[in-house]
Amino acid sequence: MSVLQPVRGTHDLLPEEACRHRLVEELAFDIARRYGFGEIITPIFEFTEVFSRNLGETTDVVAKEMYTFADRSGESLTLRPEGTAGVARAFISGGLSQHLPLKLFYRGPMFRYERPQKGRLRQFHQLGVELLGVEGPQADVEVIALAAHILQALGLKDDVRLELNSLGDADSRAAYRQALVAYLSGHKDKLSKDSLDRMERNPLRVLDSKDEDDKAVVVGAPRMVDYLNDASRRFFEDVQNGLTAAGVAFSINARLVRGLDYYCHTAFEFTTTALGAQGTVLAGGRYDGLIGQMGGPATPGIGWAAGIERLSMLFGGEPPVRRPLAMIPTGASEAAVALTQRLRHAGFAVELGYSGNMKKRLARANKVNARAAVILGEEEWGRQAVAVRDLDTGVQEEVPLAVLEDHLARFR
Repeated sequence: MSVLQPVRGTHDLLPEEACRHRLVEELAFDIARRYGFGEIITPIFEFTEVFSRNLGETTDVVAKEMYTFADRSGESLTLRPEGTAGVARAFISGGLSQHLPLKLFYRGPMFRYERPQKGRLRQFHQLGVELLGVEGPQADVEVIALAAHILQALGLKDDVRLELNSLGDADSRAAYRQALVAYLSGHKDKLSKDSLDRMERNPLRVLDSKDEDDKAVVVGAPRMVDYLNDASRRFFEDVQNGLTAAGVAFSINARLVRGLDYYCHTAFEFTTTALGAQGTVLAGGRYDGLIGQMGGPATPGIGWAAGIERLSMLFGGEPPVRRPLAMIPTGASEAAVALTQRLRHAGFAVELGYSGNMKKRLARANKVNARAAVILGEEEWGRQAVAVRDLDTGVQEEVPLAVLEDHLARFR
């Protein structure tokens, strides 16, 4: 082990990759703002109970993947493995129920101890939204339409597909759970050990098992849609009709589930085949029981999250390049520093060479892909002027300092 290497499952975002990463974030947030979402920033660690209570003690995230530690006062803290629980905690502790409905956007690092693979890291980054306080299917339509809008803006419309299912209300879910357990009980000899454990505690999670034997059993399992009561069926139909009106294409995936009891009604995922086995790009669902389970007022909610690393890998566009100006002093070095700061405060990106003759400084300007060079010597300074060279055409002209910003505007 070398301490001079990044920890397994982490990586450095060097300037070019960081630029792409930030572009994805900012584009998503810009579109979210058009839908009325504001940003929320929660701590990257919480009391462990925030996650263990709400993600469920039997989930892989809580049982195997959380980074949990005791601080110096003995409190059990956990680096956040996902964003929703922290947002829900902030809603309760911040007394935000009087501000409903709330539309919140978040982004930042998350942490899970799992086997690193393409598009999946132990420290990864997510962006997501939560819409709190709206019971009706309009909220479901809006957050899914927002997700589709962001993916389209990233140029991913043809690379992803939306899969949709309904988990129904509490009564529908209870009826389905009973039927599912009855079916699985007749196939115990074919189920994996993990699925046998889940069947006792959280049977819906058997439906998304990756074990091949489990998948074979699940093929014949009852479908949730067949156990929806009339109210749940109408809700699901309204969501589908709303998405059609919004121009969002989808397909029904009867095996798409969320295992925890606070989830209800709509569950959805945008998936792709462009990343190999890890096909989910963005996933979400309705969680009307979460905030009440945490001790807050009963508050309906729906949201989704997306991995920024995966979006960056799929994003085909090039980050926009802002070509700088190059300040090249041939004397009057202090004046060059002052002029560089003046131009930066005026909104220009300016590279100031630290040393070297004219040839070396021009070579540096070409290396940073500068659009133009501002050449300042003692004689030019005495005339209160500079020489400006267009580095694409080679044309050079003297420009009075009084009108320099106006002259350089075409090089922004």
